[in-house]
Amino acid sequence: MATFFGEVLSVYSRAVEEDEEELEENEEDEQIRRELEEKRTVHLHWNPEVSELLRAGNKVQCSSFILAVGHNAASFLSVYILASANWDAVGRGVAWNERSRSGTGPSGEGSACVFYRHKDEPAVLICHVTCHIAEDQLFQWTEKVFGYLQTRGLTVTVLSDSSVADYKTADYLCSSSAPFLRSLRSSAFSDQPVCQSLEQPNIITGLPAAGVFGVFLIQEQHNKPVILLGIFSRAIH
Repeated sequence: MATFFGEVLSVYSRAVEEDEEELEENEEDEQIRRELEEKRTVHLHWNPEVSELLRAGNKVQCSSFILAVGHNAASFLSVYILASANWDAVGRGVAWNERSRSGTGPSGEGSACVFYRHKDEPAVLICHVTCHIAEDQLFQWTEKVFGYLQTRGLTVTVLSDSSVADYKTADYLCSSSAPFLRSLRSSAFSDQPVCQSLEQPNIITGLPAAGVFGVFLIQEQHNKPVILLGIFSRAIH
């Protein structure tokens, strides 16, 4: 293109400019996505004894794994089981997301996902989780936790919190009947259940469901005794 004085200038294409801007934006978006994915990665931190065991290529021996999800379930374990002082904290989990950012420091203070091991029976493990595990983090959490456990002869017990408002029934549900328990169990669980089964169309979602099915999916073994005990209450923290 020639100017008034005859100087020749190159034609600048707005389309090229827009393509370059779009490419830069895509690269920035991709970088943000990678950083966010890395930030949302679930991390498990173990004490020196367990860490050394895992570094040697071994797995944590576990015959009974108890997973408590939610403040009510975790409080029950804290009061009736962990208060006996026969338990050592052996690990913690960190899962950063929009609703859960506690316990992310190097010391793990205030961690809302803690693993405990019985002092006299080290094959008995408890994990209580009071933080939110996002949907895209559920498989990560399940894969890492059950991937570290030796699951031969393993029994899994899951305690979960649910709101009574989410409970579906054709009958009138009196408010005085809450809290109440419902259970789901695998066919391999032979012990007598302590409460009636969860009726359809009620379902279990989130980390409790991941805990129930995780041992099947990760270990590819379908004959594990697993039971979920869900407490339905009016107050969910």
